This record gives sequence, C-alpha cells and structure tokens, in this order.
Amino acid sequence: MLSPARVLVIDDDETIRTAVVTALGAEGFAVHGLADGSDLPEQLTAFVPDLVVLDWMLPGASGIRLASTIRTSSDAAVVMLTARDEVDDRLRGFSEGVDDYVVKPFAVAELIARVTAVLRRRGRIPSVIEIGDLVVDPEAARITRGGEPLDLTATEFRLLGFLAESRGRTVSKTQILTQVWGYDDYDPNLVAVHLSAPRRQMETRGPRRTPPARGLGYRMSA
Repeated sequence: MLSPARVLVIDDDETIRTAVVTALGAEGFAVHGLADGSDLPEQLTAFVPDLVVLDWMLPGASGIRLASTIRTSSDAAVVMLTARDEVDDRLRGFSEGVDDYVVKPFAVAELIARVTAVLRRRGRIPSVIEIGDLVVDPEAARITRGGEPLDLTATEFRLLGFLAESRGRTVSKTQILTQVWGYDDYDPNLVAVHLSAPRRQMETRGPRRTPPARGLGYRMSA
C-alpha cells in the first residue's frame, strides 16, 4: 500500500495556509505548511513533498521563482495559488514546471480536487476511485455501477470523474465548469444537462449519488 502522499503548502496568508493544511490533512495527506520559501530547499530534502501548493505572491522569493527551484532540485508537482489569471502569466508558470493553477479566491474543495488529480496522474494515489458500487477508472476511461459500465460521452465522464474526486463535498456549478469545460463563462445549466443522462443510468442501478445541494451546486455522496 502506498504511504500517504506528502503535500507542502507555502502561503504567507495564515488563514489560507491553515485552512488548506487542515483540509488536506483531513483527506489523509501528510501536510506541512510554510509562510514563505526561505526553508524550501531544506524541506525538499527533509519533508520530501510529492506536491507543493505554492502561492505566487510571497515575501522574498516569489512563487514563480520557487517553482523554478523545485524543478531543479525535486520531482514534486506544483499547484500554484494565484490572483493572476492572465494567459501570459499561466504560460510563464507552465514554462517553469507548474502542473496546475487555482485562482484566488478559491474554494478549498476545488483545490483538493486539483491536488488529488495531479497526484493521481503521477501515481502517488490510486487512480481508481471506488464509492460504494460506483467505480471510476480514469486510465480506462470507464465508470461502472454494480459492475455494469455506464454509457458516457467524454464530457459526462469528466463531469462524473470530477464529482467522484470531490466526493462528500459540495462543488459549485462555477467550479464544475472551470474544471470540466476549462473556464466558467458557459451557461451554468450545461452542468444539469450533461449530468441528467448519467444520473438516470446510475439511478436505475442503485440509490441516488449526485443530489443537488439546494442551489449551491452538486455533491457526490460518499
């Protein structure tokens, strides 16, 4: 069995840092938090993170400089927290080895889902997600319930996969649109439309798994 994935959180905002560290710890990750990057080299060898959640705007060395440091001395993944959402900024980050972005302000559920997805792609957590009799296999692009495969489009598969990764937590339509479609200026009704067909398939085989959360979004029942 794999040991818990190790996540280093670097953010000078104590409220954000504490919330992220607490939430990731509750998900079973081994987590350590830092207020800036001054101790990063030491932590890369002592804590040996599998992933670093890194704020772009930090005192001292910026997050983008620290991302470069991580790339030269570690194989840890990087998820950047930033208020900078311009294409040029994101491209600069990707050129420095950033694996994913979460734009501030953000919901902790979205951050956890993105951290989980990156670690799953890197093989640090199991790729197959099991929620009762619902099994999501990202590598095979296959979702089954009660052993029977669901007939899904590519978008429906990504949608159910994201909800499965966020199981037990409510995710908003905006979060879903951002994660599944890539940005949030689509009609939010698209979520309900694309969820209706797989939901009908699932509910013919067992209890409802994706109840709406009274106008807040959706939640995959754990």
